[in-house]
Formats: sequence, C-alpha cells, structure tokens
Amino acid sequence: MKQRRAFVFKGLLSDSVSRIVSLLKPALPERGLETPRGSGEPPHHTQDQPGLEAPRGAGAPPHHHNRRRTALALLAAVLVGTCWAQAQAPKKLPYIYTKWKNFTVADGLPNDHIFAVKADGDHVWIGTEDGLAMYNKATGKMKSWTTKDGLPWPAITGIDVDKSTGDVWLALFGGGIARFSGGRFDRFHQMNSGLVNDVVYGITVEHDNIWAATTAGASRFNKVSGEWTIFTEKNAPMEEIWNYNVSYNGAGTVYLAVWGSGVLEYKIADGSWKEYLDPDGEMEIDLYRDDGIVHVITTAVAPAGDGFFVSTYFGASRYDGRHWRGYYNMDSGVPSDFMNSVKARSTDEAWFSTDKGLGVLTDFDSNTWITYRMDPKTHHGKATVYKDREVLEEVETETGIPHNYVIYTELDGNDVWIGTAKGLAWGKGGDYYPRLRERGAVSGNLAAAAAPAAKGGQ
Repeated sequence: MKQRRAFVFKGLLSDSVSRIVSLLKPALPERGLETPRGSGEPPHHTQDQPGLEAPRGAGAPPHHHNRRRTALALLAAVLVGTCWAQAQAPKKLPYIYTKWKNFTVADGLPNDHIFAVKADGDHVWIGTEDGLAMYNKATGKMKSWTTKDGLPWPAITGIDVDKSTGDVWLALFGGGIARFSGGRFDRFHQMNSGLVNDVVYGITVEHDNIWAATTAGASRFNKVSGEWTIFTEKNAPMEEIWNYNVSYNGAGTVYLAVWGSGVLEYKIADGSWKEYLDPDGEMEIDLYRDDGIVHVITTAVAPAGDGFFVSTYFGASRYDGRHWRGYYNMDSGVPSDFMNSVKARSTDEAWFSTDKGLGVLTDFDSNTWITYRMDPKTHHGKATVYKDREVLEEVETETGIPHNYVIYTELDGNDVWIGTAKGLAWGKGGDYYPRLRERGAVSGNLAAAAAPAAKGGQ
C-alpha cells in the first residue's frame, strides 16, 4: 500500500508540474519581444505585449504576480507531498529486536553482574559474579548454584557445553576451571592439575580438548588421556601471556585473544601458530586504515567464515581471510571503542558488547549498524539504526537491555542473550531476518506511537 501511495504521488507530481508551467508561462516575457543586444535601447512594450501591466480597476486582467504566488504555493504543496510519499515508501533496513525480557536476582539469578552466557537447547547457562544459573526456556524456571550448593568458586567468567557428553565447563575467576556433570562439580586448579594459572577468563570445548585462557598463558586439557599442555611465550608467539579469551571455529582452528599480542591462530592439524598484530606497531593510534587488526589489546575473537571479528579496547576489526576492515565509534554505529567481547552470526553480522551499549553490525557491505541502549531516565529500550554515522531510524521500546555496560552476548538461533552489569536480557527474534529488507515502521515503537498524540496536543 505504501509503494502504491508513492506511485500515486509521482503521477500527481507530473500533473502538477504541467499545471505550474501553464501558470508561470504568461508571467514570463517572450524572447521575441526583446530588443536585439547592442541596440542601446530598452525593450519596447505595448499594452498588448507580455510584461506590461494593465491599469488596476474593474475588468483588469489577473496580475502576473498573483499567478507566480499561486504557482509557487502549488509547487510547495507538491514538494511536501512528494517528500511525504518518499518517507512512507519502504526502505531497506535491518531487523530490530523489540521484544525483550529481563532477568535479575528477583527472577532467581544469584547475582546481577553477568560475565558469561551459553545457550544449549532449552537450557541457558549464566555465569555471574556470585554463582551459576540455568534458565529453562521450556518451563520458564530458573535454577541457581552458589558455593553453598557445591559450586567450587563464586565468580564464573566463561561457559561452554560439551555436546558429546552434556557436561558444562566453567571458567572460574581465581578458582581454575570446573566441570559440572551429573549434578556434581569437579574442580581443576594449579595444585591438582596442569592448569597454568587459576585466574581464567575464557573456556572452550574443541573435540576431546578443553581450552582455558588464563592470565599466564593458555592451557589445553585432553579429557580422554588426561594430558595437559601449556602455551606461553616459550612455545607460542605471545609477546604478552595475558589471555583474555579462547574460541574454536569448529573447523580445525583455535583462536586466542591476548592482551598486547593481538590474535593468535592455532591450527590443530599440525600444531602451527600464526599471529595477527597491528602492522604499524603504534599503541596510541592506528596509523594506516584497514592494514590489520586495529589494536593489539584484544578481548575476544568471533570466528566467521574464513576469518573472524575481533573486539579490542580501542575499536573492532573484521578479517575475511584476505582483507581487513576496522571499526570505530567515529565512523560506524558501534557505541564505544571500549569492547568487552564479540559474537558473530555470519560474516555480515557481529554483536559487540561495549561499555556504552550494544553495537550490532547488521550488513557489512553497506556498513549498517544498530545500537541498543537503555534510557537511564525512562528505563525504556532504544535502538538506533546507522549507515556509517548517519541515523536512519530510531525505535523506542517498553523494555530493552537492563544496563548500558554490556559484558557478553550469546546468539541462540534467532534469539539473543545479553549479559550486563545489572542483569540479563533475552531478545526474542521470532521474525528475524538477516542483513537488510524493505519494510515499514517497526511494531512496538513507543516513539512512533506517541507521535500522533503529541501532535494532536499542540
């Protein structure tokens, strides 16, 4: 219907322009009546010639100035109508999450400070500053475990699930790692295993191996043989050994995000390493655009296609296996350059958790982004669509993410789970679509719904 309206207005525009030309024509002097150039005399007009006004009074012809005013008024009306029709016409825009549900300690979480989330079918595992929780999507029930329930350490900074056994593996901030299996917790730490350090930031399952990213390097535990392998600056290209995160692409490659050492790529087949650093070597600025990773202080790597996305403390990067692309707050929709983590849904879509909201690259080719924030005054959600730094759309929702300090994102089919400093958010994407589509206004937009009422009150 909106497209049809646009076509109707195009027809009206054509008819109106013809009408305007007919009104303006008598008010314009004919070139044949002008004195030839160089004669030195002004043009001679008679009462029958255009340009000479008749005396005012009864029976006088219409004034040409009135014709101009009428034509200009009609032209203005046509332009306004045309702009309205264009505004109503569908645009290619990304999918916006408008259906959110928030969880806090009031809903059964052991703590509101969320470090990690892992979706596994109907079960969603949540790591907090003071305990573990599991939300069952089928029943809507929340169950939690603290140290009083046998959890070996309170702070959980990473979670992964072993698909072959159903075991849940936990990264413990200061307590090593733990396996939750059959209702029992088993803890591995420096004193009873080959774990290199007990301060563990991230954990991932790779076939029969469990990888742990620690402040003193990375450790790999083979659950079948019981063998431990340690990776530090002695046997891996680590300029620094502070490992922030570890991820597996499911196709033979493990990635480490290392403070000061960028991204390390480990090939399982031959045990070889490759490092990705900022080629210009500058810590303060990025001298050359898109020449490599934007900064060596990395926080997470999200595998995507033949490459990956990277989050850092100073921006983000995308690598497709051949080309790099850097992203900053000044030239994209990412809300901040300080990033805690990243998750990728495809080579076109990546979710960046920052200290000032959630930034989502929805379409790589057009550099289209969505920023999700919580309005601290109304506590409503706000989503802003950007193309580069141009705002294309703003949507306000009754509920959104519970806090703007976003720590972690988990992609769960069409849904998303967002861990923040003040609670957990579940974004439901039942009608989700990738990249861009032509669509009209977003349902649930409080700002759009309030606009007619505000106008009527003026």
